[in-house]
Amino acid sequence: MKKIFVDDMGEGHPLILVHGYLGSSEMWCHQKNYFSNFCRVITPALPGFGESFETQSLNSINKMANTILEIVEEKKIKRFNLMGHSMGGMIVQEMTKIAGDKIDKLICFATSSIGEIPGRFETMDETRKRLKVDGLDVTAARVPKKWFVKGEKDSNYYLCQNAVKNISLEAADDALVAMKNWSGLKELKNIKNETLIVWGDKDISYNFEQVDTLRKNIKNSQLKIFRDCSHNVHLEKPNEFNKLIESFIN
Repeated sequence: MKKIFVDDMGEGHPLILVHGYLGSSEMWCHQKNYFSNFCRVITPALPGFGESFETQSLNSINKMANTILEIVEEKKIKRFNLMGHSMGGMIVQEMTKIAGDKIDKLICFATSSIGEIPGRFETMDETRKRLKVDGLDVTAARVPKKWFVKGEKDSNYYLCQNAVKNISLEAADDALVAMKNWSGLKELKNIKNETLIVWGDKDISYNFEQVDTLRKNIKNSQLKIFRDCSHNVHLEKPNEFNKLIESFIN
């Protein structure tokens, strides 16, 4: 498989950021610029997405997790902090299951312990169906708007537009299959890492029940709720978000 794009900035203790569905490395731009002032920030673009659009996509959360762990191995990183957003939150939970002893602090951001999420604005199957009927362009214009309180009027919405420019329908569908077929619920009680759970109270992709399940089952965890934010808190309130993460990992 062709190597995926991995941005690697700054020096110090590594912080690995894993983006979500229809995402890219660029969608962490506000975090890369901020955190690289005091730590090493590693932001891969998942296979088939963003800057890795030419790489064969994967239809398994486990395979995605192992792909990132291979990057860790290649870079000879012994220990690191880890944050995943949305689908990326599922991936980091899977990484913790596989290699939890390498992870210092874990951040599960706007995510869940299961892929088929009750209360989502539509089921995964409905999204897949509409993707195939409407096409990728319509889906890419329709779904990301739901990730912001202000929709496409948010000043950072352009990052979502950039992320989907070159991806294929196959990549978009593979990720939906990966999420639908994944569950990490039984593994939550095995997570020993200090964990921060972050959620926006207007998120219609992952409801409160989902993040509260994480909080209740991960023993060493805390939940931070951002008011008047949707799914992309890191783009809606980047300054507040960055300061929260900085205080947690330092």
